[in-house]
Amino acid sequence: MSETTAMAQGKAGAIGPGRLVLVVGPSGAGKDTLLRLAQAACADDHDIVFPRRVVTRAASADEDNIAMSPDQFGRAREHGDFAVHWDAHGHSYALPLEINDDIRAGRAVVVNVSRTVISALRQAYANVTVVAITAPPDLLARRLAARARNSDGNIAGRLARNVDDTAAQADVTIVNAGNADDHSRQLVRVIRNEGWRE
Repeated sequence: MSETTAMAQGKAGAIGPGRLVLVVGPSGAGKDTLLRLAQAACADDHDIVFPRRVVTRAASADEDNIAMSPDQFGRAREHGDFAVHWDAHGHSYALPLEINDDIRAGRAVVVNVSRTVISALRQAYANVTVVAITAPPDLLARRLAARARNSDGNIAGRLARNVDDTAAQADVTIVNAGNADDHSRQLVRVIRNEGWRE
């Protein structure tokens, strides 16, 4: 599997003062579920933004992305419409350039990204917090099998990926094996910069 990243050109210095909260973790860990719950909990807080990712895959009930064809994505990338982009699992992903305006305005921007872009984003933004969401391998396998999204590719191959690198780069790790509401509250505390332990 090929994963690449590229930052938008022309950035001078680290972007701040707002925070970039990166949510990472293996497929089936429940990232989208926890993000959905956290977004609902933060709905009245206009200083917290959950931008939609751009993906070369149709949106679904599990993932509310902005869908683009590979050609549209390529044109947008060349035009400089993305803050960051990467390839994973046969698809291209990006975050819209507008997140930079939110961060410059002091907001917290919360996004689900590939672990391959963590280092580049830590360099490009002044205040980055990485949250790794994971679950035991047997639970990941059950969740992926239940989801049965054709674009996910080979489940066994995806589970075989080593996710230790993600946890090693994380500031906070949430093991999403219990109650999703409890784990989403942990995520909200991180987003609000309140810590995450009870």
